Amino acid sequence: MAEPADRPSTAGQRLGAPESFGVSTLEPGLRPQVASGGGRHVSIRVQMLDDAQEVFQIPQRSPGKVLFDQICVHLNLAEGDYFGLEYTDQRKMTLWLDLLKPTLKQIRRPKNTILRFVVKFFPPDHTQLMEELTRYLFALQIKRDLACGRLMCNDTSAALMVSHIIQSEIGDFDETQSWQHLLHNKYLPDQDAIRDKITECHRKHVGQTPAVSDYQLLEIARRLEMFGIRLHPAKDREGTKLSLAVAHTGVLVFQGYTKINAFNWSKVRKLSFKRKRFLIKLRADPAQNAHHDTLEFAMASRDCCKIFWKICVEYHAFFRLFEEPKPKPKPILFTRGSSFRFSGRTQKQIIDYVKDSELKKVPFERKHSKVLSNSSVSPQSSSFRSQVPKESAISVQVVDQPDSAGLGHAPESNGSKELAAASANGFHDIPAAPGSDPPPSRQNHNGSGSAFLNPESPGSEDSPVGGPHVVVNGNGPLNGQGSGCAGILGPGPEGQQLSPLTSPLLTDAGCIRNDDEEEARRKKFPTDKAYFIAKELLTTERTYLKDLQVVTESFQGFVGKGEGFPESVTTLISSSYDPVHKFHQGFLKEVEQRLAQWEGRSNAHIKGDYQRIGDVLLKNIQGLRQLTVHLQKHSECLVELERACRSNRKVEALCRDLEQQRVCYLPFNIFLLRPLHRLLHYKLILERLCKHYPPTHEDFRDCRAALADISEVALQLQGSMMKMENFQKLLELRKDLTGIDNLVIPGREFIRLGCLSKLSGKGLQQRMFFLFSDSLVYTSRGMTPSNQFKVHGQLLLYGMTIRESEEEWGVPHSFTLFGQRQSVVVAASCAAEMEQWVEDIRMAIDLAEQSSGQNADLLSTSLTDNKLSEDGGAELESEEELCGSRSSLERQGHRGNTTVHVCWHRNTSVSMVDFSIAVENQLSGNLLRKFKNSNGWQKLWVVFTNFSLFFYKSHQDDYPLASLPLLGYSVTVPSESENIHKDYVFKLHFKSHVYYFRSESEYNFERWMEVIRSATCSASRSLPSSRKDLY
Repeated sequence: MAEPADRPSTAGQRLGAPESFGVSTLEPGLRPQVASGGGRHVSIRVQMLDDAQEVFQIPQRSPGKVLFDQICVHLNLAEGDYFGLEYTDQRKMTLWLDLLKPTLKQIRRPKNTILRFVVKFFPPDHTQLMEELTRYLFALQIKRDLACGRLMCNDTSAALMVSHIIQSEIGDFDETQSWQHLLHNKYLPDQDAIRDKITECHRKHVGQTPAVSDYQLLEIARRLEMFGIRLHPAKDREGTKLSLAVAHTGVLVFQGYTKINAFNWSKVRKLSFKRKRFLIKLRADPAQNAHHDTLEFAMASRDCCKIFWKICVEYHAFFRLFEEPKPKPKPILFTRGSSFRFSGRTQKQIIDYVKDSELKKVPFERKHSKVLSNSSVSPQSSSFRSQVPKESAISVQVVDQPDSAGLGHAPESNGSKELAAASANGFHDIPAAPGSDPPPSRQNHNGSGSAFLNPESPGSEDSPVGGPHVVVNGNGPLNGQGSGCAGILGPGPEGQQLSPLTSPLLTDAGCIRNDDEEEARRKKFPTDKAYFIAKELLTTERTYLKDLQVVTESFQGFVGKGEGFPESVTTLISSSYDPVHKFHQGFLKEVEQRLAQWEGRSNAHIKGDYQRIGDVLLKNIQGLRQLTVHLQKHSECLVELERACRSNRKVEALCRDLEQQRVCYLPFNIFLLRPLHRLLHYKLILERLCKHYPPTHEDFRDCRAALADISEVALQLQGSMMKMENFQKLLELRKDLTGIDNLVIPGREFIRLGCLSKLSGKGLQQRMFFLFSDSLVYTSRGMTPSNQFKVHGQLLLYGMTIRESEEEWGVPHSFTLFGQRQSVVVAASCAAEMEQWVEDIRMAIDLAEQSSGQNADLLSTSLTDNKLSEDGGAELESEEELCGSRSSLERQGHRGNTTVHVCWHRNTSVSMVDFSIAVENQLSGNLLRKFKNSNGWQKLWVVFTNFSLFFYKSHQDDYPLASLPLLGYSVTVPSESENIHKDYVFKLHFKSHVYYFRSESEYNFERWMEVIRSATCSASRSLPSSRKDLY
């Protein structure tokens, strides 16, 4: 990194720090002195973050602090304490230079050693870095970590980060220049695979300065689970291979590249090591056994333990202490323990000093940048703050992500942190379809545009994923990382470009409601419960008509562009759905007209004639009976479409591409079943009306007659509906599983899916279990490009027995499955989850024994031939994590936000009974949404279906902007301490992710609470095991 010839000041002038701190305070032109006075000098080579090598002359006996001070002076770096000097010794071990010890006692052969000036302490929030130079050096560190594969992430995040790096280096997008630059520079190990995505992202950064690019790069990187993580190999007491790492929050434990545990500094009483054992002593938890408060990890050697222990001590002091710790007094006779301590300023001291001092902005040269950098443009300026969100969501991933990953973390104050996996714990954006042109930006009420970018998570909740992952439209992984390149960025309030990490749903920018106006508007409408039931009919009918348009318009228009789609299938679907769509268009107009009259918005104000809905329902349900012949063909449409996909790869590719379109926010097969599901909704609405009206009411007779008609139609189609729901579920699961053959066969029924921990030689390992009427399959989530679940084994239910085994194995909520070929010990996350699994498995065993014979194995021949063992599968999985962590779900055309991924990230399960309940409990309408620490309420059109909330700007929108998977969430009423002094408010929370939603009436409040509880609380135990009782 070259130094400008005319430098206005030095670090010594700018810092003003006392000598005990780790950065030079000398005047210009003076060199650091050592206590021993003059003497010989030695040359030390240091490699900077921009790959330049500089030579520094230091006295032979000088401590490492002298060399470090010289580097900070050379760079004019005021916030130098975030950095450190690392080197590789003769044992090939990477060490940090101790600033208190003599340099030459640590580096035995200075002529053959190159020290590396790198980031040592990674803060949780990059806005704590006050100077542009510091952020630039952090950006160089991220660039280096990406290139060497240390910073693991998916394709979307990698492409977006590389696009910001290129923007800072070559400026605005030029197709030829950008392409050539990517050819001659290596930013990622597998860069060629996502080169198109990088250029697409780079195209959207027009006008962005290098300083802004650095800021945005840090904004994305800090949300990644592996940001700033340096893994130290270790093993637990059972010999399982793990990795330890340290972060600002505490000590982390990784298995592969997945974080499996974290020990917060507040819970850690002492860190120590004894020979090759690294010990973490936790504070006693009154709720648990106080004797089990020490965790032990085995590392390769004592030196490895000591290296990791030292960096833990330094991280704790840097982020948790207010000032540099004082040295211990030297003992007179005996020494016990290490005298090592952190040397330098703590983070609080750095922040306080920079805030209190008026440091001059010193220009510096960006070695790799061809763009003139205006260092006066700082992201800390007020003009820039209007562009960059505080903590915009997603992030998903997440999809919580899930605490992802992924799911992503859902916003707590105006936004969220991203999760891995996330995803799946907060809002998840909808990426644009591959190869499709981005639609025009939708403007918020304040004029800001929409950006469709992710945080899992699953997940999220950090997505979720994660997160809770991340996750809307089914295209992004749950850890919350959707297609970042598909963002449509509109101008901000001051004509500035919004940050690509800002979503209109996840900021307070748009649609802030005036509470007085809202109350006055609400009082104008009728208060009769029948009115709100009729309004529910209207809102859900609008959503239903939009879903029908996916089949009648989007599907037919999409397949019309492709070649090779069977005309017979197109004709069958068109002839079966077009009449239904046309009928419901007229039905919706009649309902809208009646509600307008009921509300007094038309010229008719006669109370008795128009404050009713039964006559409209009776007339149209009688008309709907004439369409029964078309409804009966819908199951045939699903079967024929599947047959065409199985026999023709082009048809399968077309259907897969259709599901990547934004309008197709659910699996396409679900849209084909919507007309059958709608019959159940009409029946439930009419049942509520009949229950509300007294028998003498003028509308009661029409409602009762309409209920009788719709019940007859629903009963007639009940058998077909149940078969098609099971068929559709098997088809969806087939996309999520790899290594399985003949999943969809006659007679097989899906019963339950979810997470259980399987006991193996390596301890408890998370596995995804799928229970069918004839077998139980267990899988793990593979890190393959399609992100599918990889099958590890299968247990046939015929002849299986089950036994609870908590006392035998000492594992809570565990039970053993004894099959004909093998036995498996599994553990559930809680007692309720275990009870549901045991009940469903016993029911499935009864079904298997009642069947005439055993079905063929589900496992594919490749897995059977290879006899994949559990341990072998785990090794293969870890290898795939190394090579496939940046896999793009979008590029492979596979949905990454399915219910399976959400269950994986949030460690829960769902049964077929739950799916059937979710079919009934669909709801639509306007809600006001508020984050935990936001100021105003934002009006959104919200659709609840498929265990998720989908968010729109209005009911006229063709596709949702974001979604929130609800599995694992809790729905409650805010407490007094939360200061939500409004009526009809309910609260959704998962771990630290909190959302408030406000409805317009008591009836709507109760309905939203009812349907959301059906998704957040499994209904399997409280309902009959037979789904026939549901209809």
